[in-house]
Amino acid sequence: MTILVFKILLVLVLFLISLGVAAYSTYSERKVAAFIQDRLGPNRAGPFGILQPIADGIKMIMKEEIIPLTSNKILFVAGPAITMITALMTSAVIPWGPSVTIDGMKVPLQVADINIGILYVMGVVSLGVYGIMIGGWASNNKYALLGAVRASTQMISYELAMGMSIIAIIMTTGSLSIGDMVTGQHGTWGMGWNIFVQPLGFLIFLICAFAECNRTPFDLPESETELVGGYHTEYSSMKLGFYLFAEYVNMFISSAIITCLYFGGYHFPFMDKVSAIMGEVPFAILCVMVFFLKILFFIFFFMWVRWTIPRFRFDQLMNLGWKVLLPLSVLNMLATGTIIVLNS
Repeated sequence: MTILVFKILLVLVLFLISLGVAAYSTYSERKVAAFIQDRLGPNRAGPFGILQPIADGIKMIMKEEIIPLTSNKILFVAGPAITMITALMTSAVIPWGPSVTIDGMKVPLQVADINIGILYVMGVVSLGVYGIMIGGWASNNKYALLGAVRASTQMISYELAMGMSIIAIIMTTGSLSIGDMVTGQHGTWGMGWNIFVQPLGFLIFLICAFAECNRTPFDLPESETELVGGYHTEYSSMKLGFYLFAEYVNMFISSAIITCLYFGGYHFPFMDKVSAIMGEVPFAILCVMVFFLKILFFIFFFMWVRWTIPRFRFDQLMNLGWKVLLPLSVLNMLATGTIIVLNS
């Protein structure tokens, strides 16, 4: 029963952390943009503007709920809910730290250590497309529908190359479990990380992660100058907030997945020596902190790219996905298989 309570607490903590990171990612994005553009950024709500996300959240909640008369009202409400739920569900299989002992049993800092963890992530991410498509179609607005079609086309196209890059990781690891993938990168100097084994696969996965999160330079579905506001043109209040929050939750989870697959997850150099000095719980806390530092670096990288690189045209986006990334991911998979066979 204690383990069940621990798991429930872990779910609640992850839920709050995901929302907290999403909220303060909006603040961080505006601060990073201000720094790059030589501005101050938010500096009114609280010291250094740190209460700005709370002010924005209250503003979203207090805004008037508007549902267009000609929309499909049930699907109009279901769209942002599906997008937000699928964004939050992906964190369930991520190992956030090493196992801790509870009631004499080793319990991983992971909600569900299923043996097909990466397949679960890809499946849930694929479901997120439905939330966007349903929202755009149910709005009964041609601009929202165009944005939804763009988003679904983009996400489906880049999921193929992303899946191929993950297959190469599965071949080297020999498991579909994200926990096994993280454990397999354990090394004294950190040289066992998959970034050194699969540099091309990492580059492909990183680019596809930008496209999956609809982040610049792949933010075609939300191109304000062309499509007004994209698939959420007709949305207001917290339904709009769910769509915006889901994007930042996806960015947070994408950073966590990149860290798990290519940068050793919660592993760090000389962790064996550190674990011998520290107790089990302090060591687990340190590992979680290291993991989150890696995640924060990739979140910053997402933001840095947004305010550095201009948006692609849609034909350029499709050409990159189908004519460049997909062939490269297939070649990377074949090269990985060949090396494994030659070394066996």
